[in-house]
Amino acid sequence: MIYTLNAPMLDFLVLTVIEQGDAYGYQISQILKKVSNAKDSTLYPVLKRLQENGWVEAYDRPFQGRNRRYYHMTETGQQHQRELLEEWKWFREAIEEIVSGGNSDGEQG
Repeated sequence: MIYTLNAPMLDFLVLTVIEQGDAYGYQISQILKKVSNAKDSTLYPVLKRLQENGWVEAYDRPFQGRNRRYYHMTETGQQHQRELLEEWKWFREAIEEIVSGGNSDGEQG
């Protein structure tokens, strides 16, 4: 199932991809297509925001006669990604509870 992702979720997913190893824009966009119908052009404002917040840094590397821009996570970005991961775990557990028929006040219904 494909969902529309909001800005915090996009930040989380992009940071998680980069946390696994430096990555370039098209590479990141292809990974995100597994869970989102977001256009490739949506990714670049996200990457710019992540840079402006100091969570990632960009560098260029030659590839087949042109430069390819890679993104590398900073220490601050690693910390932010861990915070977002904890929020994601809480959210996922809350969704699972709803899907399994429970609700937030502990009553079955």
